[in-house]
Amino acid sequence: MKHFASKFLRDNKGVTAIEYGLIAGVVAIAIATSAGSVGTNLSTLFDNIAGKISSAATAAKT
Repeated sequence: MKHFASKFLRDNKGVTAIEYGLIAGVVAIAIATSAGSVGTNLSTLFDNIAGKISSAATAAKT
């Protein structure tokens, strides 16, 4: 049992897998956050463009 415990404590494969998992999680959160921000900015931009087109169309009718 003592041999198994010392072998387990020296094994770094599990630690590396956990580190990669944590890095992947942080990257996923960063991508999700930036994608949401870009989506909001694009929505605002298109709303502004639609408003200007509508204003121009109303002004052209008069």
